[in-house]
Amino acid sequence: MSRLEEAREFFEADIFATRTTGIVIEEVADGYSRCSLQVEDRHLAAHHHVMGGALFTMADFAFAVAANPPGQTTVTATSNISYISMPKDDRLVAECRQIKDGRRACYYETQITDGQGNLVAVVTAMGMHMN
Repeated sequence: MSRLEEAREFFEADIFATRTTGIVIEEVADGYSRCSLQVEDRHLAAHHHVMGGALFTMADFAFAVAANPPGQTTVTATSNISYISMPKDDRLVAECRQIKDGRRACYYETQITDGQGNLVAVVTAMGMHMN
């Protein structure tokens, strides 16, 4: 089974991200993940823009995928989001990259772009390794 298939199977249990929200894991590597979301009406706020919570959920999920390789349990300790611009289309991509990995703590950055490559949000997260 490939690392991508293994990640998809494991994170299928994250019902909110995968089933309720519809986020798809596209790529996984050491300290890295790329996830996507097809924006639908259910992701929109009252002003008909993508809800900030949908963007944050995407980034949090991409962090979980990148920071939890098989056999590792990492949880979010702190996270910060900066909303940069509105998406210009209905596809979002979250790319999460490891910045630092220590014995007990790690630090990642997730950039969310729209389908045209425009930067929508940047999220930083510090995680704690539980094992």
